[in-house]
Amino acid sequence: MSLVNGLPAHVLFVHAVVVLVPLSALALVVGAVWPKAARRLGLILPVLAFASLVAVPLTTQAGEWLEQHVDSDALVRRHAELGDGLLPWVAGLFVLAAAVWWTTGRASAPQAGPSAAAGARGGMVVRVAAVVLSVVVAAGAVVDVYRIGDSGAKAAWHDGFSQRATEHRDTDGE
Repeated sequence: MSLVNGLPAHVLFVHAVVVLVPLSALALVVGAVWPKAARRLGLILPVLAFASLVAVPLTTQAGEWLEQHVDSDALVRRHAELGDGLLPWVAGLFVLAAAVWWTTGRASAPQAGPSAAAGARGGMVVRVAAVVLSVVVAAGAVVDVYRIGDSGAKAAWHDGFSQRATEHRDTDGE
């Protein structure tokens, strides 16, 4: 899809990425740190991350079309290069969101005995690893979205406005 109501689809799709990726990242970190929140979020956690995962390639593809229909300069090329790096971060968000959802949903009743203590230690290691990975991937995805958006704004607006305000004249001739 390249145009929506005569507008380049990229400028519309990018809004989904700008909202969904940070929201997915926040939900992932909250769910990883606070399993009760992950259980309350339920299936929303991986579905939100999946929506982000779908939105990124759609936006990137629409951006590639738009890149071919605007004057190419260093700012546009930089924005396109940065945009190509977001998908692995969002794929990580999705995988971790699905893992957090799966593991918190499968939490079982505590067991007794020596094997329970070993299992609890192993479970704690896995939980700490999930929290650390979730924070790293979430931060990476959000920072990448910011960098891509900043470069896109610079590419779109670098020569599209004046530093000085312009005079507006009354169109009624008064």
